[in-house]
Amino acid sequence: MAIGLIVNPIAGMGGSVGLKGTDGKEMQARALVLGAKPHCLDRTRQAMETLAAAFPRAEIIAAAGRMGADAVAGLGLHTETIPLNSSPNASETRRIAAIMSKRGVSLLVFAGGDGTARDVVSATGLKTPVLGIPAGVKMHSGVFAVNPRAAGRLVADLLSDSGRRIGFRKVEIMDIDEDGLREGEISARLYGYARAPYAKLLLQAAKGRSPVYDDAALQGACNEIASEMNPNVLYLIGPGTTAKRVLTALGLEGTLLGVDAVRNGRIEATDVTEQQALQLAASGQVGIVVGVTGQQGFVFGRGNQQIGPEIIQRAGTDHITVVAGAGKLAILPEPVLRIDTGDPDLDDSLRGYRRVRVGRGQSMMMRME
Repeated sequence: MAIGLIVNPIAGMGGSVGLKGTDGKEMQARALVLGAKPHCLDRTRQAMETLAAAFPRAEIIAAAGRMGADAVAGLGLHTETIPLNSSPNASETRRIAAIMSKRGVSLLVFAGGDGTARDVVSATGLKTPVLGIPAGVKMHSGVFAVNPRAAGRLVADLLSDSGRRIGFRKVEIMDIDEDGLREGEISARLYGYARAPYAKLLLQAAKGRSPVYDDAALQGACNEIASEMNPNVLYLIGPGTTAKRVLTALGLEGTLLGVDAVRNGRIEATDVTEQQALQLAASGQVGIVVGVTGQQGFVFGRGNQQIGPEIIQRAGTDHITVVAGAGKLAILPEPVLRIDTGDPDLDDSLRGYRRVRVGRGQSMMMRME
């Protein structure tokens, strides 16, 4: 059972600098100017190290260089490479995915976001099972593992028992218009379906909307959070309609899909990058207020990469406030919240039970994984 591997080396660069995505050469160049650093290869390496430790006999067919082979170099896995015809781009991803599908790989693993998922699946259809290593900014599709290590575990489990315990399911491939997203408009579109391996707690669901009946209770929770804010603390308010209700309670306006900084009841900066957040928090305590992604359950690592590992560590677990509707929590595929900060050690330290504010004077205890 050979595993195909394709990496989009520039995927996810726009996350930490608040660009909401990195599709297109212009956005890639802008991300670099803003100080973004590629991390897709590192996240792929995490997945492949997990695979190598659990199933060292795995056979990999990888795109050459940065598009795959570099991520498995030195791990001892049996690796065959497919040469590139050009520098990494969407058409090259589609070409290599088509070759791997024709070669009959048992599973095509790719690293990237929703745009990369679209490219891969456009070449494979439902014929070849696919699995995404989450490394993009937009990851609304149901094809991604919950984090890189989960992707490696899922591949190892699939290889170790020839699929007897690992089932496959049809999942949605979604994507959002990046230009609209930067203007605060969410326009999601279904681009097709893929066949993905599934194991409980290892594969994320496609992103979905929250129940409308959460609204009144949520506003009560956010009003309460706003009233409790310490004027000497810098608060980073995460993206999404839920977290932004805290700004509304303070009588402030921020960015719907960005991270805003508040101190002493005033906006200090809107739509901040990770570096800007670190500069603002250079002195004094920092607090974080975040929501939960619908049907996926992510607290960190999906759409709020501006709140990076260093900021989370600086805030400390006691100064992270999670707010979500009880209805949203009730319809999660699994009763857990997800963390995928990009720092495995930090993720491990955040595991455990956490109180989620769901209404005025009301909370639910949820397990974070």
